[in-house]
Amino acid sequence: MIEDAFRVRSGSSMDAPPSRPVLKFGFYTGIAMVSEMAVALVVINRVAALERYALERNAFFMGCFFVLMLAPVCRFLREPVRMFSAAMTAWVIFVAGYYLAGFYFDRLFDALHRGPVLVLIEGAVLYGIAAVASWVVEMVVHACRHSIAPGRRAASAAARHAR
Repeated sequence: MIEDAFRVRSGSSMDAPPSRPVLKFGFYTGIAMVSEMAVALVVINRVAALERYALERNAFFMGCFFVLMLAPVCRFLREPVRMFSAAMTAWVIFVAGYYLAGFYFDRLFDALHRGPVLVLIEGAVLYGIAAVASWVVEMVVHACRHSIAPGRRAASAAARHAR
């Protein structure tokens, strides 16, 4: 009985360390986020022909980045620990790319009013909220589907213990 308490159920990601698919997904998502950021920075700063369409151009790149940010959340929606692990792996890779981009684009951090540390904290908070929300929704759905109160005993069994 005690052994069962320490055994992780199959399919449960509570207390399980990040696995290789989680880290791999996070790595590839992070590389995609850095690539999208690099393309956006080059297009925004070096392609003057698109300056007339600045609003549309920026909205397009923000939308693409938002979709990439949602990739770990959607992929591991029912597994909050794996979601957070994959998302933070991707986000740390993105922040490293953002930091390196700050060397090439001189006033990047000033123009965006966000340094790499603040970006890292913002991403950790957003992905943490997503993981907690996923967990809470999963617990609510589980509570709605299964009885919370234990089953009642027969009246004769209850009378024996009332003495």
